[in-house]
Amino acid sequence: MRPIGIPDYINHYINGKIEPAEVYAAYQKLRKSGPPDVTISIPAYNEELTIVQTLASLCNNITGRAVEIVVVNNNSKDKTEELVKACGVTCVVQTIQGITVSRNMGLDTATGKYILNADADTIYPKDWIEEMVKPLDSDKVAITYGRFSFIPVGSTGRFTYFFYEYIADFTRLYNKHFKNEAVNVYGFNSGFRREQGLQVDSFNHPPGTNEDGFLALKLKNKGFGNLYQVKSPKAIVWTTDRRIQIDGGIWKATFKRLKRVFG
Repeated sequence: MRPIGIPDYINHYINGKIEPAEVYAAYQKLRKSGPPDVTISIPAYNEELTIVQTLASLCNNITGRAVEIVVVNNNSKDKTEELVKACGVTCVVQTIQGITVSRNMGLDTATGKYILNADADTIYPKDWIEEMVKPLDSDKVAITYGRFSFIPVGSTGRFTYFFYEYIADFTRLYNKHFKNEAVNVYGFNSGFRREQGLQVDSFNHPPGTNEDGFLALKLKNKGFGNLYQVKSPKAIVWTTDRRIQIDGGIWKATFKRLKRVFG
C-alpha cells in the first residue's frame, strides 16, 4: 500500500529547520571507523534549498554498515558546496556539466564495496540504506532499484500523485515482464557493487539511452546477476515533482509514460 499523504517523518525534513551541525554529528555515527562498506553518491547542481535535508535523512539511517557520502558539485553557483562541507561530507567538483560525468566521478571517488545512487532533492527513510544493500549481499543480484513517491512543489496535489504512482507501478510491472526491466532503474534510488560498475565502463551510455538504466543493462548482460526491485514500504523515497513539471505537468507526464511503454 502506497501512502496517500506525506508521512510525518518525511515532513520533518521537508518543513523543519535542519542545521548542518546536526547533520555533521549524525554523519560521524553513520561513517563509523575504518573503510566504508557503502558509498552514497549524490550529484548536485544548485541544490542549496534541499541538500541539507537530503543529507540529514541519509545520515539518520539505521544500519550496522559503515557509510561514506560523496557529493559531486557540478558547477553549482549557489551555496551547495559550502553547505555540504559544513555537514562534514566529502564534496568533489566536476567541471564538465552533465549527469553522466557527475555520476562517473562519484563512482571513481567512492571507496565503499557498494554504491547507492541518491539525488540532492530527495528524502530517504531511515531503513533505505539497509533495504537497498541487503539484496546485493547475494551474488544473484547485480543491481537494486526502489520505489518512490512525489513531494508536490507545483500545483498538483499529493492525492493526485497517489494515483499517478500506481499507474507508474503498473507500467514498471509491464516493463519487467514484456519489455526491458532496466528502464525501471532510476539514478536517485538504486545500488550496485562498485567494482562491477567500473568493469562495465561506469555510467557511460550510447545516445538515446539513460545512464542509470543502461548501467543496469550492462551489469545484467555481463552476468553479474539480475535486477532486483526493493518493494518494502520502508524503502520508499520521497522526491520533488520537478521532473513532472519539466515534462509539462501531471497529465502530459502520464501520457508520455503510457506512450513510452505501450507506443
